[in-house]
Amino acid sequence: MAIPEVLRNRDFDLYWGGVVFSQIGTRGAVAANLYQVYQLTGSTAQVGLVGLAQAVALLVLSPVGGIYADRLDRRRLLQVTQGVALLVSAALAAITLAGAATVWSVVVSSLLATAAATFDQPARQALIPAMVPRERLVEAFALLNPSRELAILVGPAFAGVLIAVGGPGAVYVFDAVTYAALVVVLALLRVPPLAGDGERRSLLGSLREGVRYVAERPVVWQLMGLDMTATVFGAYRVLLPAFAADVLHVGATGYGLLSAAPSAGALIGSVWVFRLVRTARAGRIVLWGTAAYGLAVVGLAQSRTFPVAVAMALALGAADAVATTVRHAAVQVETPDELRGRVSAIYQMCSRGGPAIGDSVMGLAAGALGPVLALTLGGLVPAAVSGASAARSRTVREYSVPTAQPATS
Repeated sequence: MAIPEVLRNRDFDLYWGGVVFSQIGTRGAVAANLYQVYQLTGSTAQVGLVGLAQAVALLVLSPVGGIYADRLDRRRLLQVTQGVALLVSAALAAITLAGAATVWSVVVSSLLATAAATFDQPARQALIPAMVPRERLVEAFALLNPSRELAILVGPAFAGVLIAVGGPGAVYVFDAVTYAALVVVLALLRVPPLAGDGERRSLLGSLREGVRYVAERPVVWQLMGLDMTATVFGAYRVLLPAFAADVLHVGATGYGLLSAAPSAGALIGSVWVFRLVRTARAGRIVLWGTAAYGLAVVGLAQSRTFPVAVAMALALGAADAVATTVRHAAVQVETPDELRGRVSAIYQMCSRGGPAIGDSVMGLAAGALGPVLALTLGGLVPAAVSGASAARSRTVREYSVPTAQPATS
């Protein structure tokens, strides 16, 4: 198999490797946060404070992060946010290794690290078009998006090994090292200065400009809407413990395998994107991928044997990766550089805030209807919305990711 053209790009290769390494550290640190709080308290309710801190930082600060990603040099902003996260991890490592850690030190560190990430993520997304030609953006996101899934698979597992050897403090030391590595990688990139637009409007005015742009671009807000539909109504992860214990009767080991299957499927889906995007319109890939995701969620809900459930979990992970990759690339291509940070932040609120809302929605629905019926009905929603979008509007159905414009002399 030929090496994808995007992997022949020295700067993208460096950046991709640095991001993957950093995300492994981040996911490992989150797993260590959860473990440490439970170790300190024995309370699952207090463990939930870690997730609450992350959600608050994400939803409150994401728009501000997008604004500054458009005002400042994005590479420098990334280096600063990585530096802040490095200091947070190093401080928590020192407190933990000294035996002075408390629940609140862990929760506050999680909040601060997520706060840094809310400035980091829009700049990360907006930096890609500076390194990769427009016609290679889908390939670039096909590699970057599953790096999150790889981190979900590797990070917590590696954290478990480090915790067994040196406790949570060892994980935080490793996390700090990964942040430092990405700071160095960013310094080595050969990209032009990525200065912002230079204007100093109010934060609210800058945010309004980003929201106005999204509202006036049907393809952008419809792609975001498809993402929200899938993540809110197809939020399956919150129900996996109930399925493993009460429906499939597979215990903790089965639950672990079932939880890992979507991430493994996402890695498979990222490979498919390279071929699909060359033979089909990007919009149709998104619609088919979103519909397939919904139907795979229904299949998971209706599974009564463990092998079938794992197969459905693999399928939904693959379908989600295919649709998400093209959505991310399309939003970046359709957004002018001076607005890319703000639009990426709005999209981040959909793609990362949607699952948080979905966990609450599906948790309540499962309490009222039972997990099987709740997840079945939820999975039908993105499938139906994709079908309706394909039938009633050409905006997404006929969309193609634009290719690079010919150079002019």
